[in-house]
Amino acid sequence: MTPNINVITYGNRAKGIRPAHGLSTARPEILIKYQTSHMLLIDTHCHLDLNEFDQDRRKVLENARNSGVGGIVIPGIKSATWSQLVALCDTAADLYPALGLHPYFIDHHQPGDLLQLEQMIELHHPVAAGEIGLDFYRPELSKEKQLTLFEAQLSIAKAAGLPVLLHNRKAHDQMLSILRKTRVKGGICHAFNGSFQQAQQYMDLGFKLGFGGMLTFERSSKLRKLAAKLPVESMVLETDAPDMPPVSHQYHRNSPEYLMEILEALAQIRDMPATELAQQTTANACAVLELPGVCEAA
Repeated sequence: MTPNINVITYGNRAKGIRPAHGLSTARPEILIKYQTSHMLLIDTHCHLDLNEFDQDRRKVLENARNSGVGGIVIPGIKSATWSQLVALCDTAADLYPALGLHPYFIDHHQPGDLLQLEQMIELHHPVAAGEIGLDFYRPELSKEKQLTLFEAQLSIAKAAGLPVLLHNRKAHDQMLSILRKTRVKGGICHAFNGSFQQAQQYMDLGFKLGFGGMLTFERSSKLRKLAAKLPVESMVLETDAPDMPPVSHQYHRNSPEYLMEILEALAQIRDMPATELAQQTTANACAVLELPGVCEAA
């Protein structure tokens, strides 16, 4: 079944195969714009495949590109959505797939999903395994099942040589312990909300830390203090759209086009030029994720 996805088509890729490298499908004017921009941004975590974007995905992408977003990483959350996610990313050179089983849906995942994940990774060459991790915030989600699934996905990522996109709520110490035992190719700790000491431990393991819309809220004082204190080389930008909108769009759908607002908030918090911060956070993303095209242009 062909997914009904409303996106801009840049060109044809071979059916069922996503090139691991190269940009033959990108429109030259898009690449020229990215290469000459001083504000090239990467949204390292955006669920653009979800049905919240079905009615206006084309416009969302157009707005994001016009605002300086040169690459969008789209994490998978359930096996049922992987094929549509890959199909979406195969339509545009600046969309990059990640594949994983989200802990929030622990009761929906099936025994065969891990084998399917291995097969999909081998076939489609995603840029990361994710979104994977631990969510101990919701007591109804089995911790034991989550731990087993997380460790299995880390092993798959390690075997494939992939970085990982981590989801974590109320489980940093447990996650860090597991990551020390199963060393993967680094990655990103999405929506980081831990302590400075925990941040340092993630950095020591080769991870960058993702910051999004919550940074724009003045009441997020702990997070903003952390963002001011961390080494700038450790930070990447993300929207987590359609969730976690910035303060200017509170209670509305989030969008990758708002990534610039997160950059501006971080620049103000750190008292540094937005252009310099854009360059650094993009370089940070490229240090852990191979994103053909956008990383060469950055």
